[in-house]
Amino acid sequence: MTEQDQHVRVLLVEPPALADPPLSTTLANDGWDVASCGDVVAMQEALTAEQFDVVLLDVALPGALDAELWRQLREPRAAPEFVIIAEREQPAAALRGVVLGAAGVLTRPYDGAQASSRLRSAWERRRARFESWLLRAQLSRPADVPDVVTQYAPMQAVLALVERVARGDTSVLITGEPGTGRTLMARLIHRFSLRATAPLITVNCAGTLDDRLEVELYGKDPGLDEHSRSGAPGIVELASGGTLVLREVDALGPKVQGRLLRTLELHSFYRVGGSQKVHADVRVIATSAPDAGASDRESLRGDLYYRLNTMTIALPPLRDRASDIPLLARHFLDAARGITAPRLSDEAVDALQRHSWPGNVRELQQVIHHVLATARDGVVRARDLALFRPLSGDAPATHPDPLLPLHTLERMQIERVLRHVGWHQGRAAEVLGISPKTLYRKIREYGFRRPSGA
Repeated sequence: MTEQDQHVRVLLVEPPALADPPLSTTLANDGWDVASCGDVVAMQEALTAEQFDVVLLDVALPGALDAELWRQLREPRAAPEFVIIAEREQPAAALRGVVLGAAGVLTRPYDGAQASSRLRSAWERRRARFESWLLRAQLSRPADVPDVVTQYAPMQAVLALVERVARGDTSVLITGEPGTGRTLMARLIHRFSLRATAPLITVNCAGTLDDRLEVELYGKDPGLDEHSRSGAPGIVELASGGTLVLREVDALGPKVQGRLLRTLELHSFYRVGGSQKVHADVRVIATSAPDAGASDRESLRGDLYYRLNTMTIALPPLRDRASDIPLLARHFLDAARGITAPRLSDEAVDALQRHSWPGNVRELQQVIHHVLATARDGVVRARDLALFRPLSGDAPATHPDPLLPLHTLERMQIERVLRHVGWHQGRAAEVLGISPKTLYRKIREYGFRRPSGA
């Protein structure tokens, strides 16, 4: 078998009385990743719990050739291909399987080489189906999903992983500091997946009260709203068939975390105050800080973390991508001004590469926008760059530059207040006039770290 075949997930479904241990053993020895079950119900449960590429289904099983069953199994865009197993004396059953959509027939008696040949043909058919969807997704790619500019090898590896992850349908956890492009990666996964033509909905889990977020996600029963007879569908319901992106998922409260875990496990939910089960056909992509697994009061519960952590994509901070900084800066300049964009001087490039970038790519983009208002003579010099530097304990108070971007002024004020109150977040929130949860979100957004001893 080829190296590529080793990544193909196969589900072998045979009646216990007819089970052929040599087949599963032969396929496993040949490098196929094989799981087994003994009836149609167990097959449905396995396909709900895991992603398989090919199913080997014995038509001797009761209900194996039920038309409604096949319609349900083949409806999802990420559905596997099916190869049916039939006796040589069952040509009618084999023909019905092909009519229902089977990619091939494996006739008893058979050997391992024949089984592998049928599996490989089915896998090639599934891959061709995926590539067709991928091409359609790329052709329909909207302008709001920009190209990722990088020559940094670890970031190029991330993009290759994004492409591979997009082909599946499992949950994904994207970790990284704020501003590294977590939401962009989620949008890319959706656009290159089999769900690309279905809805993509993004929810910011930070800064919203738990009860309100629960209704926003899951909707409410008609009995809770006297002005509506049908109730209000939630975002999970509206994203049906598509992708739900949960930003800052570790900011969710315990109640909503429990609901989300049950939704991922059961693929269904109840509206708030409701008693009617709603099917949830949605792929969840969550984003969080690099330390989402930490056991503090704002972190994810362990079972939900591991449920989301089926596949993790870790984004590097911009300070580790020094070679990308000039590329990104010129990219942002060209995107804003085209051929009239000012040129970066060598001293400006040096200043950009020496900066620590606590706000990562988002901060760089804001700095470039500021440059467009201050650069003169078509050249960007170091003095034109509004680079924010953390306040030192001995730094005297100064009046901020009136041309600094609003986000930079906000960051400076939040850091001043946190230092003044000894990093007591409750007092800092009172001084700033914002809620503690909003302050928590801002601390994460700007990449602040509590000083040792504070």
